[in-house]
Amino acid sequence: MSDLGYGCRAVILAGGKGTRLRPYTVVIPKPLVPLGDYPIVELIIRRLARQGFRRITLAVNHHANLIKAFFNDGSQWGVHIDYSLELKPLSTIAPLRLIPDLPENFLLMNGDVLTDLDLKRLYEAHVHDKRLFTIAASERRQLIDYGVLTTDSNKLLTGFSEKPHIDYLVSMGVYIVNRRVLEIIPPDTKFGFDDLMNFCLGNGTPIHVERHPGYWLDIGRPDDYAQAVNDFEELRRQYFDDES
Repeated sequence: MSDLGYGCRAVILAGGKGTRLRPYTVVIPKPLVPLGDYPIVELIIRRLARQGFRRITLAVNHHANLIKAFFNDGSQWGVHIDYSLELKPLSTIAPLRLIPDLPENFLLMNGDVLTDLDLKRLYEAHVHDKRLFTIAASERRQLIDYGVLTTDSNKLLTGFSEKPHIDYLVSMGVYIVNRRVLEIIPPDTKFGFDDLMNFCLGNGTPIHVERHPGYWLDIGRPDDYAQAVNDFEELRRQYFDDES
């Protein structure tokens, strides 16, 4: 079966404790935190299904049994869901070593991402160009809520800016990965996205970045979660064909 054919594979990282969303996640695992009438990860699964990803692996750890009980085999969403269980926290990249049947290329994403990114097109560009790792990126603006001073060595003012902003290009937590990445991951130890990026930069390994100008929220952050709640009626039209 071609990588671009029916049944593209996705891995959703759903093992985090969701500490940034406390107190919501004290009892409810982060993947089941509601957005409107639906758990966060259900929205992700529905979007994946609509874009042709029919095989989905949930990498789970914290509250794994609750997550399995809710999502089961995925048949109600027209996908096949299986599970990879971490017995200890492994961060964001190391869990891939626990999945024995990954295809040559697959989508990897955090379980707290809401975006209108065309995931299939990102996947196809990655496969076409024979990339190792592709990062979806979004532009964010950070406001410095102070008057910023610049001084010289004599403690004299040389510049002033009232509440300036800094523009950043940030990872969206959505990646397309070639299976060769598994050769980089050390066994049985934590290895995250930051570790992989530092390794590749240090070795001159090319990593591709695709900018996405559209909608993206990291709803593991309380501010973004609140925004997503406010946006949900619009999101409903995006994620559910039969609702308006």
